[in-house]
Amino acid sequence: MDTSPAPTARRRNRIIVGAIVAALATGLVAGASYWWNERGRPSQASAADCRLAQRIATEARKIASGPAADAKTWVRKTATERRREMKDGYLSFRVAQYEEWALLTARKSPDAPSAKDVHEYQDKAREHCAQSGVTVDMRPLGS
Repeated sequence: MDTSPAPTARRRNRIIVGAIVAALATGLVAGASYWWNERGRPSQASAADCRLAQRIATEARKIASGPAADAKTWVRKTATERRREMKDGYLSFRVAQYEEWALLTARKSPDAPSAKDVHEYQDKAREHCAQSGVTVDMRPLGS
């Protein structure tokens, strides 16, 4: 049996290197797992963005049941305000679609969305405000 210091030192070095490799692998797996879980989640808008989205959605319901000319003017004004103030582009996109649907509904267009379409869209918009404490209510238009 060899009791020289060389095999003992080698064994200790192997254990240290093995521990370092295990720690690095664990960190890599944890980082990859975090990235995988986060990559598909919607962006999270600020409370200010979500309040603006809610105000626009409330106005859209009123505009959708009014004259088409008023709706067109409102869409232009609101789009400018939304682009200037809303920081979350993904939520802004959802709100822009709702604005356009309000205009289509005011024009009594056959392309106006169904209640089901609006409900599904509302769910997507709400995902962006999940952590803001603001619930965005996008009800069917023209009702």
